[in-house]
Amino acid sequence: VELLRDLGAKLCEVPASFRLHNGLKRQLKKKLEDVEDGTSIDWATAEALAWATLLLEGTHVRITGQDVLSGTFAHRHCVISDQKTGEQYCMLNNLRSGEQAAFIARNSILAEYGVLGFELGYTYENPHALVLWEAQFGDFMNVAQVMIDQFISAGEHKWLQQTGLVLLLPHGYEGQGAEHSSARIERFLQLCDDDEDDIPDFKSDFGRAQIQKANLQAINVTTPANLFHAFRRQQHRDFRKPLVVFTTKSLFRHKLCKSPLSELGSGSRFQRVYDERDPDIAGSPETVDRLVFCSGKVYYELVEERERLGAKNVAIVTLEQVAPFPFDRVKTILEKYSKVDVGDGVRPGNVIWCQEEPKNMGPWQYVKPRLVTTAREGLNQDLVVRYVGRRSAASPATGYPKVHTAEQAALVNHALVGYDEQDWTAQRPSKLLGFQT
Repeated sequence: VELLRDLGAKLCEVPASFRLHNGLKRQLKKKLEDVEDGTSIDWATAEALAWATLLLEGTHVRITGQDVLSGTFAHRHCVISDQKTGEQYCMLNNLRSGEQAAFIARNSILAEYGVLGFELGYTYENPHALVLWEAQFGDFMNVAQVMIDQFISAGEHKWLQQTGLVLLLPHGYEGQGAEHSSARIERFLQLCDDDEDDIPDFKSDFGRAQIQKANLQAINVTTPANLFHAFRRQQHRDFRKPLVVFTTKSLFRHKLCKSPLSELGSGSRFQRVYDERDPDIAGSPETVDRLVFCSGKVYYELVEERERLGAKNVAIVTLEQVAPFPFDRVKTILEKYSKVDVGDGVRPGNVIWCQEEPKNMGPWQYVKPRLVTTAREGLNQDLVVRYVGRRSAASPATGYPKVHTAEQAALVNHALVGYDEQDWTAQRPSKLLGFQT
């Protein structure tokens, strides 16, 4: 933890003669205060600390994409500019006077196909480097779909060519419309080669063995600490797999999206699944009669609404690693909340999958059969999962802010509260949402 605190201070340090933008001065001042306090590390700081620790260990780190120097959402600022001379300074290349690996960050043009192809080749030539490509918005990855389909997802199967390339794809429904909401999670999950009906029988270290067998990883993390461990886990292996990170757009400055330094320190690790985080609810599983699974930033909206409603009977679980599917951890969760009705094989009970995306998009089509398999093979239960999310659509998101707000409020409310089923006559309680089975 002390090393992290020292590195955090270095990440806020600039030469005395450097004329920094006033807004950035305030940002670095607040970052330094948070690092010294050690209780509320934000997303950008955790990202930078992960890269800094790898650099000190001798791992070259490289990131390219549109606006990666400052970050599309002005959160990163890994390379800063003097306001008078334009001279650039990179804190990650000045961590200490001794040896460290080089950090490279380059803004690229809007040519996703070419840039992603170059970075893929870079990983082939330098498999020990952490190489990241970041889309300005996750939606823009569709221009590079050929590289993803032909090489990244299938290269190891076709040519025994491993790559550890990391894709950072900003994703989340914020009312920004069809072209700035979805990184098309469903497309990556369709490319995953794990079998929805087969729970692997790994005798030890299930998570690591499962990833080694898979063709790619897809994660949608909700804490800075998990982002930190995701980057470090990616390098501290004796094999390489592509990593797709559906990164946040709104959690950079969210008051609840913080992690203590202790969760980044020794003894901590990447969490594939987060159980309920309210200690009162998690400590009394016998009082829980509604279990909500979700992934990504919708978690925080669910938590805030649950707090407003005082619904202590609802447990909220996040899949931080969507693929390969964490069968073992999900089984443990279902076992813990044994009072929750799982359905009768025909009608759903109170095990819910909640997502922001339309029903024909997002993780739903991937997670639904795997949740069922977990219950069937692991617990001998005939689980019917209840879907709560937007209705199927051709476009990923509406272009009308008022419609977006109404949809978001409806899905959060129905995930937590549900409705009177009236002998199962209301399969679709809101026209804004999809059918629940």
